[in-house]
Amino acid sequence: MGFQDTPEEWQVTATKTPFTGNKTSVRTDDVVMPDGTVVRRDYQVHPGSVAVLALDEENRVLVLRQYRHPVRHKLWEIPAGLLDIPGENPLHAAQRELYEEAYAKAEDWRVLTDVYTTPGGCDEAVRIFLARQLSEADCERYLVSEEESDMELARVPLQELVRGVLAGDLHNSCLVVGVLSLAAVLAGDGIDSLRPAEAPWPARPFGV
Repeated sequence: MGFQDTPEEWQVTATKTPFTGNKTSVRTDDVVMPDGTVVRRDYQVHPGSVAVLALDEENRVLVLRQYRHPVRHKLWEIPAGLLDIPGENPLHAAQRELYEEAYAKAEDWRVLTDVYTTPGGCDEAVRIFLARQLSEADCERYLVSEEESDMELARVPLQELVRGVLAGDLHNSCLVVGVLSLAAVLAGDGIDSLRPAEAPWPARPFGV
């Protein structure tokens, strides 16, 4: 199987939730280390997310520019959103996000990659999809608010995004992982080697 992450759970002797927010919370666990000592670990509890690398027929990626207050930047990103409903099928969530944020739909969907964004301090798991055969969604447009009301939309050649990532000009984790993963796929085994859109996702099990 080669190198592979494996599930494991160390003993927790105590746990509490000192903060609960609108979508996420902070948990404090007392964890038993291999030498028997007990240490405290604080981390953000997150419902999980999906992201969509939408690639058009000209090999351009659909990207959004959005203000992110914690880092005080406007970042170029790919469409993404929370898994708001426990057990929600991530493909359905991704299709919704592509429509709501970019007013687009796609006929061909694959799993591009699965990642833990910041496993040292958050349990967020993200599934990044590759979406192709794009067209404009002909449904009623989603009413945007807050940061989303200032979003910009663009289509940028994949290789231009790769260069921007490697130059240190682009920083959003889903965009970085998505464009580099797709570049690797295109240079390697090809898109047909990717997992199907409904592939199992142990980090966030889902129904149909």
